[in-house]
Parts: sequence; C-alpha cells; structure tokens
Amino acid sequence: MNTSTLFSAAASALLLTATAMPTLAADKVTYQLDWLPGGDKAPIYVCIQEGFCADAGLEVSIEPGRGSSEAITKIATGASDIGSAGIGALMAAVASEGVPAKAVMSIFNMGPHAFYTTTDSGMSALADVKGKTVATSPFTASNVYLPLVLEDNGLSESDITLTKADPSALGPLLMTGQTDVIIAWLTDVSRYEGQAKEANKELVVLPWSDAGLDLYSASLVASDTFLSERPDVAKRFVAAFKQSIEFAAENPAAAGAAVAAMVPELSSEDVEASWLDASKLVFNEVTEKYGLGALDADRLASTWVRVAASQGLELDALDPESIIDRSFLPAE
Repeated sequence: MNTSTLFSAAASALLLTATAMPTLAADKVTYQLDWLPGGDKAPIYVCIQEGFCADAGLEVSIEPGRGSSEAITKIATGASDIGSAGIGALMAAVASEGVPAKAVMSIFNMGPHAFYTTTDSGMSALADVKGKTVATSPFTASNVYLPLVLEDNGLSESDITLTKADPSALGPLLMTGQTDVIIAWLTDVSRYEGQAKEANKELVVLPWSDAGLDLYSASLVASDTFLSERPDVAKRFVAAFKQSIEFAAENPAAAGAAVAAMVPELSSEDVEASWLDASKLVFNEVTEKYGLGALDADRLASTWVRVAASQGLELDALDPESIIDRSFLPAE
C-alpha cells in the first residue's frame, strides 16, 4: 500500500470516528420576560438571533410575562430558570414571602418611571402636577412609587385627580386633552413623541429619577435552584446576556431586527426606537461609575429604603444584600 493510500485510509477512519462521536447537546434555559416582547427586552432576542447564546452552549426559550410579580413567581417555582424582573418586586417578595430567587445582574440601573405631558399643560417640573388630572395603567409598578415621588415634592395624592386606564389608551387620552398627564415608562418616549407629533403637540417628559427617585429597576433574576444546581450554565448565560446588551448598544438596528425576527407583529423600526429609549436606563452615569450590570451596595440599600416605604414594610424585614449574588457577573 503506497503512502497516498495509507493517508486516504487514515483520513477516512478519522472522518468515521468524528461522525460517530455524539454532538454535545446545548443546555436548555427558559428565560422569563416580565412583560410582553418589545424594545426594552431586545438583549435576550439578540442573544438568540446573533448566536451569543448558542456560542455559550445554550438553547434558550422565551416565556412572555404580565408583570414582575408573576415573573418572579414563575422563576421561583422553577417554571422558568432566569429572567427580567423589577428588583423592587423581588425585594418585596423575599421580604414578605421568602421566595427563593436572587438578582445576579442589573439591567436598568435607573428607574423608568415618568410623567408625560404636553406643553399645553404648562408643566415644566414635577411639582407642577398639582391640580392636574393624571391617568395611569392599573398594572404599572410606577403606581407604587407615586406617593413617594409626590411626597418628595411637597405633594400628596389629594393634590391630583388620578384615574386608571388601559395602557394603550394613555397616549390618546393625553393627546386629545382628556387628561393633563399620564404615567408611563421612559422606554416609550419615542412612541409617545410620535403620537404627539401626529396630534401637533409637543411632548414634555418629567423622569421621576430627576425628582429624587434614585433606584435600581429591571434586573436579571434567577431561581436559587438554577443557581445552585446549574451554576456553570447560569454563569455562561449571564456572560452571553451581558455580551448581548453590549452588542445591542453598538448595533441598535440589529437589535430591532432580532426582536422582529422572533416577534413578527412588531416592526424592527419601532423596536429599535424603543430599545434606544430603554438603553438610556442601561448606559448612563451610574454605569460609568459602577460598570455594566453592577449592583452597588449603597445604591442597593437606597433602593430597599424606597421599596420598603412604598410597600409599607419595615426596613429590618430584609437585608438587601441577601437577594443578590454577584458571583455570576463577568468581570469588566
């Protein structure tokens, strides 16, 4: 047998061996949203569509949600492994019910809550809401913090006329003058600006963070079981998720396309605009000071003070550090 024949036989043997070897299956992870898909949820869709999850050896499925409390319940009970939820809701759930879940990374390091109005109202500061009609969604977490924000500005709920409406009706109510103010998140600035433009009005946005409400908000929350039984999977997921956030920040159009590819009823342009709004809650002066995803102990403690006050809980009902596990977040 000549050399070329020997080489060919060896190559064939290697090929047969390689094809006979089983391919390692990706680790499955169920990701829980805290609300419906949209631009503010872009990173998890980027993780899947851009291959960051697959590169980390993960097969990720996404579950929609209807609020942070529901998301935390699904995570804590094992229906989902990890997902996004308000850290305030997690604090309250652990303090009052001892739910087995922890935050492993900050997503929004600033609160998304805001008053939206138009120049017609004459408002230029949060305190100008006195005497105004205010519409809000029945489900938004902003409602919990409203009394605190008003108190910080020398007001109370008796100083406003508060009504509740379907989230989809808030914009039309404002633009048609049926309410002076609406309560909405900063993730929707572009959408409301578009509605204002169509109504020939000029939008005014008054973030509550500018009026003293400094706190962590949306965070990456995982069940204690997932973290303890599959720590390597959790660590790979958090790293891939962080990579996806960084990619989305540098490639907002691709982030919009990633969501639209999996949720075709959403347009990539609208998703991109919403992500650009949301990304300001991810990348800002807090990020520059502490790093992407970091959960600073002092800011965390301040967040708990606000959450406890908003929920009527005693400060000693929770050590805020007990709901955090920073060991899964990759170093900067």
